Amino acid sequence: MKIYADNAATTKMSRTAIEAMIPYMEEFYGNPSSLYTIGQQAKEALEQARADVAGVINADPREIIFTSGGSEADNQALRTAAALGKKKGKTHIISTAFEHHAILHTLKRLEEEGFEVTLLPVHENGIVEAEEVAAAIREDTCLVTIMTANNEIGTIQPIREIGAVCREKGVLFHTDAVQAVAHIPIDVKADNIDMLSASAHKFHGPKGTGFLYVRKGIPLTNLIEGGAQERGKRAGTENVPGIMAAAAAVKEAAANMEKTAAHVSAMRDRLIAGLSKIPHCALNGDAKRRLPGNVSFCFEGIEGESLLLLLDDRGISASSGSACTSGSLDPSHVLLAIGRVHDVAHGSLRLTLGDNITEEEVDYMIQAVTEVVAYLRSFSPVWRDLMAGKGEFIL
Repeated sequence: MKIYADNAATTKMSRTAIEAMIPYMEEFYGNPSSLYTIGQQAKEALEQARADVAGVINADPREIIFTSGGSEADNQALRTAAALGKKKGKTHIISTAFEHHAILHTLKRLEEEGFEVTLLPVHENGIVEAEEVAAAIREDTCLVTIMTANNEIGTIQPIREIGAVCREKGVLFHTDAVQAVAHIPIDVKADNIDMLSASAHKFHGPKGTGFLYVRKGIPLTNLIEGGAQERGKRAGTENVPGIMAAAAAVKEAAANMEKTAAHVSAMRDRLIAGLSKIPHCALNGDAKRRLPGNVSFCFEGIEGESLLLLLDDRGISASSGSACTSGSLDPSHVLLAIGRVHDVAHGSLRLTLGDNITEEEVDYMIQAVTEVVAYLRSFSPVWRDLMAGKGEFIL
């Protein structure tokens, strides 16, 4: 059996997205900045896509800037808020300790440029409360940036309440919604969001295409200069095929969101219940306030990389919170932020389910993970010492 269970990393492009893309590579391939007919056809399609994307999050089409993905959108949002804050003498930024590296690395660079960054601690359940954000806001705070849903442990933050606090305090609020758009409802007006980042390949669109929502009246800082595209805020000929596919994908995903979420959540809970029976393991993040398809566990006494490789042998594509597969032995900053100790964080597993996951596939994953964990523990010196009473179990 082959099961792709790493949908938080990327999703398979939908047939709808692929079919939406093809005409803009074969027939309507003009440059949307051109005045002749084939260019204007591309421009009309581009603007329709902008309206379609805006409709999913209740934005005005003029508030949507197309980007190369979530990382670019994150960078532009943070750079914009920082530039606006600096003009007013406000150089303090609030975020959390478990943001995506697109946020954390940009914040690090801003610190080197003289900004002060407060990273709020995260509770063991993976949630940051609005009251904690309110308490951290100062007179010189220019931005709060907190992700809608965490990419590793799937916990969903109280974005509407956090946004309300920021609106009341007159502080810009940005949210990295890359994992959330088209998976859970988002309304930028009701949720008090000033800027929002999204990436198409997380909702069955193409890689290399994303968007940034920017509330009307916020002057964007350019990252890319050289042309008047995207109202002069993002130079470079627009990726019309990618944008058309992204718009088709997000519309389809949003239209089916309620039905999909109900099914995937049920499969998620079945998987959590099955894996919870493995001795000395723990679910990462809140059991209920999490994305429909996210399952994240730590297993004591094993290494995540070995777990992934053996699951791959059984046809299961998964990921680990440990960064060891990228050449680092450091465990996930997300897992450390919620209080997992290094030894436990190394034994992490993330399974993120697709829209069409079945009970049979879930049960297969439960059996495979259970057997592989037992196998790895059978020759683990750490596990042997724990079983011999030479150390104390953490989980």
